[in-house]
Amino acid sequence: MRTLVVTNDFPPRQGGIQTFVAALLARRPPESLVVLASRSPGWEAYDATLPYEVVRHPTGMLLPTPGVARAAAGLARRHGCDTAFFGAAAPLGLLAPALRDAGVRHQVGATHGHETGWVALPGARQLMRRIAAGLDVLTYISDYTRERLAPALGGVTRMAQLSPGVDVDRFTPAADGAAVRQRYGLGGAPVVACVSRLVPRKGQDVLVAAWPRVLAQHPDARLLLVGGGPLEHRLRREVAARGLERSVVLTGPVPPEQLPEHYAAGDVFAMPCRTRRGGLDVEGLGMVYLEAAACGRPVVAGTSGGAPETVQEGVTGHVVGDPRSADAVAAVLTGLLDDPQRARRMGAAGRAWVEQRWSWTSIADTFAAVLEP
Repeated sequence: MRTLVVTNDFPPRQGGIQTFVAALLARRPPESLVVLASRSPGWEAYDATLPYEVVRHPTGMLLPTPGVARAAAGLARRHGCDTAFFGAAAPLGLLAPALRDAGVRHQVGATHGHETGWVALPGARQLMRRIAAGLDVLTYISDYTRERLAPALGGVTRMAQLSPGVDVDRFTPAADGAAVRQRYGLGGAPVVACVSRLVPRKGQDVLVAAWPRVLAQHPDARLLLVGGGPLEHRLRREVAARGLERSVVLTGPVPPEQLPEHYAAGDVFAMPCRTRRGGLDVEGLGMVYLEAAACGRPVVAGTSGGAPETVQEGVTGHVVGDPRSADAVAAVLTGLLDDPQRARRMGAAGRAWVEQRWSWTSIADTFAAVLEP
């Protein structure tokens, strides 16, 4: 069986979907793959490191145009591909009929989180239904996304769960956060860490608003906000306005290879995500919670989308019932900082759960099964 992968979401372009797709392919036999992807800065050097063939269409964005359809069909014919995988079903799944004409008999499209917003809008819902009807399998990452997608699609295709996984050898309790603590002057203080893009949905603004309440109980505590994004300047202004410069650190963007040590620098991980824009801006799952748990840290999540599915309430961490409330977020954080032994037990339980349910070993087996006709 040979699989043609058609995707815009592919390294060296960074992002959660890109990481997801690359990790899935890394666990397939290299000789079974050929990839059609768009170009992004550094693509030539990146592709030279891969054990499978990658063909870059001369554009920064693949769209289901006649030219891209011809390129995909030509690749499928040349390589004898009988399976296709769309890294994001919308909109590239519209290429499915052309690939079927080229002899590809089994086609799988992945959804992530933004598609739940698509199906909330009449025009986009019809497009998603058309895409799904052309596929043999449409995957979803969480029960939340399935519950939003399935009614809109009306059973036009089979659905199967394919969640992202965690590299449990890379994200591990053995990760050493000492250098990060030293870099930012955290010393031995209790640290709450948040690793994520700085955008309103993720809730870093609520963490900053909650922080004075945390300091009232734990005056030595530090808040470590890891990542960059459009909210960064506003957060820095808010930190200054509240006089929190000594206890809140914003690192800016961090290379992916340094993430484990940044998780490890925290005693508690928190990202109180919230749904916005009437349900159009939602957390599909929340891999950062699972990466933090894999590093042995208790996690504090919000209620948005599939985020609660990454937490075993009271066992591996907590879901804040009202993630918009600074008081509610502060109460949960303070409770974990009050009882470090309980927090460590939660971290250990989280590590065990990730190994059992969320490791790439189990996800790779699921992906192999989904690709089978």
